[in-house]
Amino acid sequence: MSNEKTGSAASASRALQPTETNPLDFVPDKMPFDTPYGPPISLDRAQAVIHAAVAEAKKRNWKMNVAVVDSGGNLVTFSRMDGAQLASISIAEHKARAAAKFRRPTRIFEDAVQKGIAYIATLDDIVASRGGIPLIEDGKLIGAIGCSGGTGSQDEVACKAGVAAIIK
Repeated sequence: MSNEKTGSAASASRALQPTETNPLDFVPDKMPFDTPYGPPISLDRAQAVIHAAVAEAKKRNWKMNVAVVDSGGNLVTFSRMDGAQLASISIAEHKARAAAKFRRPTRIFEDAVQKGIAYIATLDDIVASRGGIPLIEDGKLIGAIGCSGGTGSQDEVACKAGVAAIIK
């Protein structure tokens, strides 16, 4: 009996020993996602982003909601395709705002959740789903696009088409 107790105590002790270093303990030399905020995207350019994303979605027969925000995360323009899911209206806006505020694609948050990086859940205003991408011009963030209505991967494809319309 005492052997069983000793054996299970030893197993428990081994389980408590870290086998890997915590990836959050790594200290990078440079600040990640340190893209400076730039002037806000104009309405004309934001509409060009929307039109390209909607055209991609139409080509694939996807029904999307598409939002473009400025460098401060404020809504500039929005488009809801006929038949697009109503719940995705606010999700598209949320993805665009999160991409602008955090200066990174929302896919980064999705990846973190998939990897079990729990602190992500403590951050305000994130959305852990791909489909939000910053709009960077001349090294500065001018806004972001958010798409919702399909799967995360479909949303991301539509967003990338929007980004490509103005970022050469």
